[in-house]
Amino acid sequence: MSGHNKWQQIRHKKSLTDKKKGQIFSKLARLITLAAKKGTDPKANPTLAQIIDQARAANMPGDNIERAIKRVSDKDQAQLEELVIEALGPGGVALKIRAITDNRNRTMAEIKKMLGDHESKLVQPGSLSWMFNQKVSVDPSTQEKVSKLFEALDDQDEVEDVSSNLNEEQ
Repeated sequence: MSGHNKWQQIRHKKSLTDKKKGQIFSKLARLITLAAKKGTDPKANPTLAQIIDQARAANMPGDNIERAIKRVSDKDQAQLEELVIEALGPGGVALKIRAITDNRNRTMAEIKKMLGDHESKLVQPGSLSWMFNQKVSVDPSTQEKVSKLFEALDDQDEVEDVSSNLNEEQ
C-alpha cells in the first residue's frame, strides 16, 4: 500500500480545489479589470462594486482585487478586451460566447479549435441573434454533444459566459 497514504489523498484533493479556486480568481480579476475601465472608484462605478462583492464572496484576497484595478492604469501591460463570439453548435444550436482576453488572436484560435473538436463552427457576428428568441429542442445525443462543448468552453480560462438557444426544460 505504499503511496496510498492519507497525505497523498489530501494533497491530491487540495491541488484540485486550488486549481479551481485559481481559475475563479483569474476570471474575477479579468472582470474587475474590464469593469474598472469605466472608473476605478467602486462608489461611482456600480458594475465594479458588484464584481468586487462577488470576488469577496469567493474569498479573493484584497491584494488581488487591488492589482486587478491597478492593471487598468498600467500602460505596460496588455489591455483586456471583451469578445462576443457567435457559433453554430451540434444540431443547429445557436451559441453566444463571451470572453475577456488580452490577446484576441490567441483566444479566437483556441475557441475555434474547441468548436471544431465538438462539431461546431464560428459564424458572422450578429447572424444568429434572431435565433435566441426561439427555443429549439434537440434529441438526447445532440444534448450530450452540446453539454460536452459547454464543459470544454468552461474549462477555457478566458471564456466568461456561454449562452445558447437550447431549450433547458428537457
